[in-house]
Amino acid sequence: MEAVQMHLDAEAARLGEELAAADAIVVGAGAGLSTAAGFTYTGERFKRYFGDFARVYGFRDMYSGGFFPYETPGKRWAFWSRYIWINRFAPIPGSAYDDLRKILEGKDAFVITTNVDHCFQRAGFAKDRLFYTQGDYGLFQCSGPCCQETWDDEEVVRAMVEAQGFRVAGDGELLLPENGAPKMAVPDESLPTCPHCGRPAVMNLRADGTFVEDAGWHEAAQRYREFLRTRQDGRRVLFLELGVGYNTPVIIKYPFWRMTAHDPNARYATVNLGDAEVFEGIRDRAICIDGDIAEVLGALKGLKDE
Repeated sequence: MEAVQMHLDAEAARLGEELAAADAIVVGAGAGLSTAAGFTYTGERFKRYFGDFARVYGFRDMYSGGFFPYETPGKRWAFWSRYIWINRFAPIPGSAYDDLRKILEGKDAFVITTNVDHCFQRAGFAKDRLFYTQGDYGLFQCSGPCCQETWDDEEVVRAMVEAQGFRVAGDGELLLPENGAPKMAVPDESLPTCPHCGRPAVMNLRADGTFVEDAGWHEAAQRYREFLRTRQDGRRVLFLELGVGYNTPVIIKYPFWRMTAHDPNARYATVNLGDAEVFEGIRDRAICIDGDIAEVLGALKGLKDE
C-alpha cells in the first residue's frame, strides 16, 4: 500500500511539473470530476432528498430515478426539480473545482466538459474559456423544439421545489420541510412550458436529436476551436483529462489522444479513479494517475502553494 501511495505521489509531482512547464493547458472534464467534488447520486445524499421516492418507487439512486416512468408530469417534475436544484444551484459540496481553478491561475487554459452542473462557472472559471458540450441543468428548451433557443430555469425550478414544501437557504442549500414529509408532485400551473409555442419545456441536455445548440453553445464551440488552432503552433500544450470515462469518448478522450499523437510538443495526462489509461502510441508523453481526483488536485494545489 505504501508503495502504491509513493507511486501516486511521484506521478502527481510529475503532473505538477508538466502543469508548470506547459505553455497552454486544455482541460477535459467528465462526470468523475463532479463525483470527486461530492456530487454523489447514492447513499446519504440520495436518501436525504429522495427517500420518499425510493420508498414509493423502489429505485436506489438518482440516476435510476431520472428514467422512471412517473404517472404524471407533476410527479416527474417533483423528482427533477429537486434533482436540478441540488446538482445545479445548491453549493458545491467539495473543493475539487476550486482547487483546479487555483492550480490553473496564471496559465493559458481552456475547459471542455461533458458535465451539465455548471460547476466551472460557479467556481469562478472565466465563461469565455468554457465549452459545455452536453447542455446545462440551468437551462430549459422547447421539447419540440420549435426554435433553437434556451432560457434560464432557476426561478421555475425554485418554485417547483418550494411547492413541495422545501425551503431554499440564502446560499442555495435545499432544506427539508420543517413539518411533515415533502409533497411528491407539483401543481399543473408550475409545469414549465415553451414561451413561444406552449409545448412542454424540457431540460437542455443532450439525450436525443431534439437537443438545442443555441447561439451561446455555438459561440463557445468556436472559441474552443480557435484556442486549439492558435496554440498548436510549436508551443507545449498539456491535454489534462479529469474523470472522463467511455460513455462519450469521442468528445474528449479520443480527440485528446489524437491531438497529442499529432503534436510532438504536446503532453497528455489523465486522472481517473479505476480507469486511467492511454493510447499506446503516446504513452511516452503521458501521465496516468489511477487515484482520487480530489486528493490529486489537493496535492497539486499544495505543490503550487509551496
